[in-house]
Amino acid sequence: MIRCLTLAAALALGACAYPYTPPALTPVTQPAPAANAAVAAAAETGAPVTILISIDGFRPDYLDRGVTPNLSRLANEGVTGPMRPSFPSKTFPNHWSIVTGLTPDHHGIVANNFEDAGHPEEPFTMASDDPFWWNAAEPIWVTAEKAGIPTATMFWPGANVAWGGTRAKAWPNDVTGGTRPHDWQQFNQVIPGAQRVRSVIDWLRRPAATRPRFVTLYFDTVDTAGHTFGPGDPRTTQAVADVDAQIGELVTGLAGLRQQANLVIVADHGMAATSSDRTIALDKVVAPADARIVEAGPYASFVATPGREAAVDAALLKPHAHMECWRKDNIPAHFAYGRNPRIPPYFCLAADGWTTVKTAPAKPWTGGNHGYDNRLPDMRALFIASGPAFAKGKRVAAFDNVDVAPLLRDLLGLPVGAGLDGDDRPFRGVMAR
Repeated sequence: MIRCLTLAAALALGACAYPYTPPALTPVTQPAPAANAAVAAAAETGAPVTILISIDGFRPDYLDRGVTPNLSRLANEGVTGPMRPSFPSKTFPNHWSIVTGLTPDHHGIVANNFEDAGHPEEPFTMASDDPFWWNAAEPIWVTAEKAGIPTATMFWPGANVAWGGTRAKAWPNDVTGGTRPHDWQQFNQVIPGAQRVRSVIDWLRRPAATRPRFVTLYFDTVDTAGHTFGPGDPRTTQAVADVDAQIGELVTGLAGLRQQANLVIVADHGMAATSSDRTIALDKVVAPADARIVEAGPYASFVATPGREAAVDAALLKPHAHMECWRKDNIPAHFAYGRNPRIPPYFCLAADGWTTVKTAPAKPWTGGNHGYDNRLPDMRALFIASGPAFAKGKRVAAFDNVDVAPLLRDLLGLPVGAGLDGDDRPFRGVMAR
């Protein structure tokens, strides 16, 4: 398994995999071989389970590298097509778009790191589990639980949050109210993918009355390798091969239980090659005394120092090599981004493969990143759907990832969501008759 960077290094790279958290989670043990009774229990109902799988940072063209026999077979035998991430093409905004059907502007998880005037004591980070940050949009597992459909999440950004609840400000920060999946695990990056798969299979061994009907499963190693080595590196290809083997273990485990499943396999974004040769030093663009940088990387966001707005306008709102800047209200409409109050007043987007940094790098580096224009080919995300609900050997045209949540609603028999940014139209011609 490819180990992730430390949190500090990951944030320096703009890495989108979760930060490491201490192992404060329910122990996960390797299951014993399935007994005949367990197999019989799994066959008590013919209803297929829906499993939503995220392979973080998996570009669709990774399937062309000859190392994905399991994913390629599922794609060839099911439904596939290029999926556009929401903007910005970062991990937390896009995972929340996939399970809510809303763009980041509407669901409120507007970046991997951001601020909110209503919560001035601490900003949002990838470790934030205060429901305050998440409560603007209901995720699919909460909708399902309310409808009496049991759910289980083997990691997903936000799945550990008591959605709809309120966290006390004083230690121990107890949460009042809120809904979580019936079963969930606190993210820990050191848990191997194979162990994550075994946990899902264990949940599905349960009798029909307590077996989850909706499950999520998350893999981070492809993204970590892409950030660390770059998307074209052989070590990234090896990470792709490793996660493909884990998908194969899941398919084998389902077959052993005789459990039908509709697999919806997605990525949150793609990956672009980056290097120290393609950086934009922000301290040379706007004086540090005039503006505070909220976030840097493929894009940068700023808050002007009070009284220095005119100087920031003059510095940012002019042509720049390899970067374009706007006031948030003037971000181009096709990004569907800029109206949420959590987005800082100034926003600059780098050209594909370029990186904004606070100061010029002191030593050379290469790697990969995402967060660029979501229409770019290397930001495209994997999508594969396979199972009894789907037609065989179909391709769909490019679509937006906010359309996945309406598809999941269809699979689970939930009502059409009100006020969503996505709908199920891209999939209406590829469902089994």
